[in-house]
Amino acid sequence: MKAMLLAAGRGERMRPLTDTTPKPLLSVGGRPLISWHLAALARAGVRDVVINTAWLGELIRQALGDGATYGVHITYSPEPWPALETGGGIFQALPQLGPAPFLVVNADTWTDFDLASLRPLDAGTDARLVLVPNPPQHPRGDFVLAGDRIVAKEGPRLTYSGIGLYSPALFEGCQPGRFPLLPLLRRAIAAGRLGGEPYAGQWHDIGTPERLTALDAELAGQA
Repeated sequence: MKAMLLAAGRGERMRPLTDTTPKPLLSVGGRPLISWHLAALARAGVRDVVINTAWLGELIRQALGDGATYGVHITYSPEPWPALETGGGIFQALPQLGPAPFLVVNADTWTDFDLASLRPLDAGTDARLVLVPNPPQHPRGDFVLAGDRIVAKEGPRLTYSGIGLYSPALFEGCQPGRFPLLPLLRRAIAAGRLGGEPYAGQWHDIGTPERLTALDAELAGQA
């Protein structure tokens, strides 16, 4: 299986830190944030990783190289600025990701989720998202989970973790360019083809300098 790390964003809420350092390279627990994901992918047996880049993308390429240091092989999917958004970025990288289902992980999160635990997609599923309890900064959540399906119903909502297993079929009919992922997920929900699973372990959305500092202190305490 191949994987894609989403690393093209500007990180506006992280300024001024991200004025000179791309968000995925910000340090947490003594390591660049993105390196935690690369290590997790290697532990899960994923060796081929695509990273999309835009804002200060050359610094990411310089820092990570071909991925050999992390036990993976990295190829890059450079985007213009402004970046292509999540949907457009993944769609552009599909030729590198190939015809089989692939992992997608947001590089601006931190989690202890075991990527190897994701079950393969069945024939009736275009994607499966990992959902977590709603954090304080996102109390309303994103999706309603009923069994192993994300549904268009009222009910308690969970937050998308930024971790998912995707089939290229989710992107059928898309055209190159800048577009969001959410409309494609809603289309899959309407067709009953979007799976989901809950995760109650550690997960952090590194959206502000304060949250970065708090996670850094937490990881230092665990060392």
